[in-house]
Amino acid sequence: MTIVTQAAMSAPQDDLKTVVEARTREWHFHIYYLLQSPTETAAALALRDAVLRLRRDGAFVAVPLFRVNQSPIGPHPAGSYEIWVPDSSFSEVFFYLAANRGNLSILVHPLTRRQREDHETRNAWMGTPWPIYLDSLPRDGPIPLQYPELGLGWSTSPSQEISLEERRKRGAEVENILANDAEAAPAPKD
Repeated sequence: MTIVTQAAMSAPQDDLKTVVEARTREWHFHIYYLLQSPTETAAALALRDAVLRLRRDGAFVAVPLFRVNQSPIGPHPAGSYEIWVPDSSFSEVFFYLAANRGNLSILVHPLTRRQREDHETRNAWMGTPWPIYLDSLPRDGPIPLQYPELGLGWSTSPSQEISLEERRKRGAEVENILANDAEAAPAPKD
């Protein structure tokens, strides 16, 4: 007989200051394609070009890395390329890629100082997950700041940040608006 046990789950963090300070501000989307498939390669490159056009036209901020990997590199086992996205454009880029990826698989992960954890447990996949080689990634390091000249993501000016007090005010306003909505769960009273 096999006995399956699970480690005790910790309670989710719900302290406003801790959650706000711990959030990520930059993301990577890694688009994978089979190098042996001319069709997949063409689809991946067409998606990259579409993202570049939409960035140029102002749909969102997304920066595909100049390099397109024509062989496995780092943790990535196939042809791939990376798109950097600041938190301010995350939802637009996520939806665009989800709606336009076709059969391509996309690894999405936050960009923090813990690269291995970002790729291993703090990730999401659009499409079929691929195995990735985690041993090539550092467990800890500096925050990998990208494109600071844009003043977005980790380079956002503190003056553009929403204060904790403003967040509390907005939260109270949302709770007040939803107080009489039978479909909306109320926040705990504590």
